[in-house]
Amino acid sequence: MDILYYNDDCTFRLRDRRLLRRWLREVARQEGGYRIGGINYVFCSAARLLEMNRQYLGHDYYTDIITFDDSDLKEGYIAGDIFIDVETVADNARQYGATRREEMQRVIVHGVLHLCGQKDKTPRANRQMHAKEDKYLALLAEMRREGTPAERKNK
Repeated sequence: MDILYYNDDCTFRLRDRRLLRRWLREVARQEGGYRIGGINYVFCSAARLLEMNRQYLGHDYYTDIITFDDSDLKEGYIAGDIFIDVETVADNARQYGATRREEMQRVIVHGVLHLCGQKDKTPRANRQMHAKEDKYLALLAEMRREGTPAERKNK
């Protein structure tokens, strides 16, 4: 299976899709030796994610991400649908002093970490989630510097 990207009610364009796929596969591997069973990222508007948050979770507030988990960790794979509100991600980037790209990458890996079983509802679990996000964002930066396998071969 694969990692696929879609838009729903927005015009967001995700850059470096191939690199992000390699990165997320490595995150899953490092988190528990998991393979990707199929992950759909759906980038959407704040209104769309608020509607989903109300309908499926009974929450009446904006959020940057909702993850619908279809993983089978005992069988060794992660899978699910990850909805990301691009407007709230942009607002959070401004609030936290990050670029939109950096904050989007943090939210993208956040969803995969949930699929791998990482929780974030308690203060301790939230600290663990944030530390893992930082760790894997550093890995992405390293992968970006190294380039693709073909690029490394040609150096």
